Amino acid sequence: MNSPSLILVVAIGIPSLVVISVFLSFFNTWLKAQLNGAPVGILNLLGLRLGGVPYNLVVEARITAVKAGIELTTDKVAAHYLAGGNVVPTVQAIVAAQKAGIKLNWDRACAIDLATKGSGKSVIEAVRTSVDPKVIDCPNPSQGRTTIDGVAKDGIQVKVKARVTVRTHLDRFVGGAKEETIIARVGEGIVSTIGSAETYKIVLESPDAISKTVLARGLDVGSAFEILSIDIADVDVGENVGAKLQEAQAEANKNMAQAQAEIRRAAAVAVEQEMKARVQEMQAKVVDAQAQVPLATAEAFRSGRLGVMDYYKMENVQADTSMRGSIANPEAQK
Repeated sequence: MNSPSLILVVAIGIPSLVVISVFLSFFNTWLKAQLNGAPVGILNLLGLRLGGVPYNLVVEARITAVKAGIELTTDKVAAHYLAGGNVVPTVQAIVAAQKAGIKLNWDRACAIDLATKGSGKSVIEAVRTSVDPKVIDCPNPSQGRTTIDGVAKDGIQVKVKARVTVRTHLDRFVGGAKEETIIARVGEGIVSTIGSAETYKIVLESPDAISKTVLARGLDVGSAFEILSIDIADVDVGENVGAKLQEAQAEANKNMAQAQAEIRRAAAVAVEQEMKARVQEMQAKVVDAQAQVPLATAEAFRSGRLGVMDYYKMENVQADTSMRGSIANPEAQK
């Protein structure tokens, strides 16, 4: 074989081998799609592989959809995979919804699947809950509370456990409030209903009135669920909160009265001490005045205004006055 012929054989043979090897690598998947009524071209499979999309997964999802009578292209499946979605569960969710008579298209299913990513939920669970309603405990025991506590107008505390039956609303699932919001709204409604009761006996006699009142408020507005029923699982009487509050108020009033009495006592003590100080001051003035008498007498002697006989007469008058006082009041001398 001459050189030109060899070159021609190589030029034709190598691309042929490449094409054949590529075809053989996709043959099983291509044949599977053909036999199941969901044909996919070799070039489409090649494009998926070059785009980093697992073509086997895409073909499996499309076969599942076609078998269920759902028209679905490989491009849509690949786009959902590249967006980070779960392809097979999304298709299974559409199939389950179709079997249950629920309207759910591919775009809505993809949105729900992406919305539940990282939340521990899935689009299949959303569809399953839409078909088979689930029961939510209110309050959630995992949050550390076992009852919802409310206080009636008579001051008696009432403890309630409720169970909320909900069904997924697929049209509101994306962007709608989840279970935590439902629990919070129901808990708020129960506390408000108990608080509006005149006495705790009314709550114990007709606990279904709580569920009817709360259910009538339309608590599922803006949420991803439709509330079917609110059932009171348990009702119990708690503490007498009103009596405790009155006791605490009485204790506070007593402490306030004691504080005010202490203020008045301190003021009285201060006034008493002030009066004692004034008495001491007056006594000092008396002593000072008495000390002036001998000085004045001596000065009178020196100046000649007082004689010796006058002084004796004054002493006799004082002695007579003292004697008369002792006679009039003999007890004072003892």
